[in-house]
Order: sequence, then structure tokens, then C-alpha cells
Amino acid sequence: MVQMIAEFLGTMILLLFGIGVVAQVVAGGSALGDHNSIAWAWGFGVVLGVYTAARISGAHLNPAVTIALATFRKFPWRNVVPYIFAQVLGAFCGALLVRWAYNSVLHNADPGLTRKTQIVFSTLPGNGSLPVSLWGGFLDQVIGTAILVFLIFVLTDRLNDPPLSNLTPFMVGIVVVAIGMAWGTNAGYAINPARDFGPRLASYITGYGTAWRDQYNQLYWWVPIVAPIIGGLIGGLIYVLLIGRVLPFLQAAAPPAGRGGEIETPVDATGAAETGTPTGERGPIQPGPRGEDPRRPGGGPGTGRDYPGGGRDPGAGPTDPGPGPNR
Repeated sequence: MVQMIAEFLGTMILLLFGIGVVAQVVAGGSALGDHNSIAWAWGFGVVLGVYTAARISGAHLNPAVTIALATFRKFPWRNVVPYIFAQVLGAFCGALLVRWAYNSVLHNADPGLTRKTQIVFSTLPGNGSLPVSLWGGFLDQVIGTAILVFLIFVLTDRLNDPPLSNLTPFMVGIVVVAIGMAWGTNAGYAINPARDFGPRLASYITGYGTAWRDQYNQLYWWVPIVAPIIGGLIGGLIYVLLIGRVLPFLQAAAPPAGRGGEIETPVDATGAAETGTPTGERGPIQPGPRGEDPRRPGGGPGTGRDYPGGGRDPGAGPTDPGPGPNR
């Protein structure tokens, strides 16, 4: 239950900054921001959301990340649905708060509550204005989320010389900023089913009748759910096959570069930490090298801790959680 609350609060923090900045730019005008401010605010939202939840839940903040961790990093499958529910609920509540706070300026900018300001809450192909098809948006979301999850694995695998523990959330936020700056045109870089569905539902019940369809009047709501999950699995698989399975052999052959031969916690071939604590069970806290704690329950992005079930992940989820519309 405590883990669910952490996922709820972490995802809500992410959405308060992410949806909030888009509302400011779309409803308040370009004098209050632009695409760069949107990308940076989503990245900062990821960083702060991860710090909120990392110690307790691992700060997944993204169903695509949770499913990838369950598939490749031994996160317990029994926890997948509760985590996703908490993430969607957190995104929904965060979006409701933004909708409430920005109600006056949203109505002023768009009295009919059309797709002009609908993009504040949920994504559209081509951000609702460029000639991108539904399937173009689908492909974009697969690629964007594959990049996100691949880099989350890169940044959190102990054998891959990752950033020191308290820097990992910041680095994951930078990944989200980079994705927003490079992959924001085709589909608003949702790369997070909770980030899109929760706010989409919140906008629908508060007056946006167009919430479920795109500018071509096609049902689009399912695209930022299905495509990121597929993309997350692809990104995780690429890492495991091309990078992760090689690292244990390199560990046996030579010390990791820049670490002076010091391995913080032994890791098995799957990337799971071998701490002697049963999977998902909270063991006694033992200080690790450089004051880190490799056995803290829950773990999280950049905390140097093990995730429930033995895996490690910074949560993202702008990665992401993911980020939102750029226009």
C-alpha cells in the first residue's frame, strides 16, 4: 500500500509540472514559454517525481517502465496492476489540479474547450496541427518509449558503470528533456500511458468532448497506451540482448572502467542484484561502498538501491514519464 501511495504521489508531481507548463504556454501565450520550456519542465517533473517515490516504490511513474521491469528485471508481476493503477490515478489527480487552477485562462483562450487547448492534457498526432497520421503517431511512440526504457536500463545497471546514486534521477530527467527536444513533433512524446490516459480522462469529465479522438475524428486515445508499452518492451529487449548480457563477462574479465575494480553489489546475468535478500523482501540495511545502501527496500532511480523484485529502474517514466504535448 505504501508503494502505491509513493507511485501515486510521484506521478502526480510529474504531471503537475508537465501539464502545468503546457497550460501556461498554450493558454497564457508564447510570452510565458515555448517548446524549450515545455521540454525542460517535463524533465524537471521527472526528476522531482522520481525523488518523491524512489526510496519507497522505485519510482517507475510509467506503466511502460513497470511492464519492462517485470519482463526483464524480475519486478513481481503481482505488483504490476497495482502500480499502474496508482500511476494512472496520480496522473488523473495531477491533471485535475491543473485544470482547476487554469480554468479561467483555458476558457479565455478557448471558450468552446476544443482541441486547441485539449492538447494541454493529452497528445495528438502532429500535436493536432501537423499532417501526421494515427499510425505515424503510433510509430513515433514506439520509438520514443524504446529510447526511454533502453536508456533507463543503461543508467541503472550496476555493471554498466552508472551515475552515482543520487545523480540518476537527474540523468533520467535529462533523457526526457532530450526526447522532448528531438521527438516532440509527431505525437507530443507522451511515452507514458498513465501520463496520457489519466489527463485525457480528467479533461473529458471537465468539458472536453473531443478528448478521445484526434483531429481526423479517429479514436486516438489507445495509441499513447499501446504504443509505449510495445516500445518499452523493445527498448528493454535491445538492452538485455546487446548490452546487458555482455556485461557479466566483462566484469569477470576486468574491473569496470573508472571504478578501480570496485563493484558495489554483485549482479547476476539478468541484472538483478545478488544481495542475499529474497526477491522483493525487505532485508536489513547495510551501508555499501561510498556510503550507499545497496539493500534498501524499494530502491529507485539513482538511489543505488535494489528495486522490488531485484531489478533496478529510475522510473521514468516523461521517463516519463513521460512528457506531453509540445504545442
